[in-house]
Amino acid sequence: MLNETIRPSTIGGIKRLAKQIKKAKSVPHHEALDIAARNAFFENFAHARNQLESSSTLKSGYPLFFTSYWYDRQRRKTGREVLEIELSIPLLELATKNELKIANSLGRFRLATPDLFVHDDVCSSQDEAIELICKAVRVLRFIEATGLKPSRDHTAAYPDREHNNRLPQSDHASHWYDPALGQFILVDEPYIDAIVDGKRAAWAKEHNWYLKASKWSGMYYPGMSSLFIATDASTGYDISALMAKIDNIPSPLTKDNWDGTSANGHETFFSPLCITPQDKKRAVAKGTIYRASGSKTRPMVSWGSSHNERRPNAVMPIESHQFVARLIKAIEQSAAKPIDVNRRLSSIKSKLEDWFFSEYEQDITDTFELFYYSGIDDDDPLVLQASSSKGVIHLLQALKIRLSESYVDCEPLRKMMGKIDTSIKLTSSLQ
Repeated sequence: MLNETIRPSTIGGIKRLAKQIKKAKSVPHHEALDIAARNAFFENFAHARNQLESSSTLKSGYPLFFTSYWYDRQRRKTGREVLEIELSIPLLELATKNELKIANSLGRFRLATPDLFVHDDVCSSQDEAIELICKAVRVLRFIEATGLKPSRDHTAAYPDREHNNRLPQSDHASHWYDPALGQFILVDEPYIDAIVDGKRAAWAKEHNWYLKASKWSGMYYPGMSSLFIATDASTGYDISALMAKIDNIPSPLTKDNWDGTSANGHETFFSPLCITPQDKKRAVAKGTIYRASGSKTRPMVSWGSSHNERRPNAVMPIESHQFVARLIKAIEQSAAKPIDVNRRLSSIKSKLEDWFFSEYEQDITDTFELFYYSGIDDDDPLVLQASSSKGVIHLLQALKIRLSESYVDCEPLRKMMGKIDTSIKLTSSLQ
């Protein structure tokens, strides 16, 4: 798919755009290169190569690629988005793999190789795929410019670690720390003007915290949200130095200044460091893998999702689903069993409802109430039976029997049976 609004910023980006132009316009390769270079505001490809290869940024940069795949159900089209950026230092010197996983939108991508981030779920549109990459890049640019690391210490966002001390009007907050000093940094990106006043200014004064508005448009939603930095002022932290770093970050990447490369279909993108067979396997987005049914199990979703969750390759009659739901609800409200049994039954109930919706078409499931989560009459015979631990055990055994009669023996069912067996053992200890 040719996107003529692309403005490449690297030689690699110009070459990828040229391939699209060559195919779409049936022009010679050298001509396509010149057209692509002019899209990037150069006179021709030779001019672009001379300018870019002589730049210190390109010489000292470390290439990094982001890729995301999409399927637009309404347009019945599939595609792939790829963006190449340059980092000033190697990625894993900016953050560890574990830190990258918890860094907001960046954590939605999987690091397949040292130079390739892959989004495993298939997006529902091209715009969504592009926006996901843009958000991830904005987070990475923030890390690169500030040297901050993502933090799991969420309670540090509240002065004295008291939730009641939460910053007023806080929204889309993210948590960071300065690795050199251990200072916690709160990044807040609400839909308000970049001004510190009113309740927020009073909060900062009351708790002796810095609260500063940045000139940079931010990570969350540039142009709509504003970025604020909050941190404990009693430590003497140099907030001015941090704000200078943030304010000098270049304009954030958005869909409007996107310069990535689009392609039709879901052909896997391989970055330069995808060399070994293992690298190439890791580069495949999990959502693009078609999952087939086996003799005992079938996928809950054939493709599009990164999660390969499976269910028994069988269909339990609706009457059995309804009966199983009654059994579970009767046991749940019984006082004659340990409370830990409810936690296991809640998991079983949720899973069975998922299986029900996967087993039957929507025109059938829409005709039934959500019987797994509706109430149960107090005078239901199963409720009365569950009034004793002996009765609870009998109902749990009945649950096992009905499930084993309805489903083929397989790993998903065995996991469920294991939870029931544990529930029986826990309840038996009361006798």
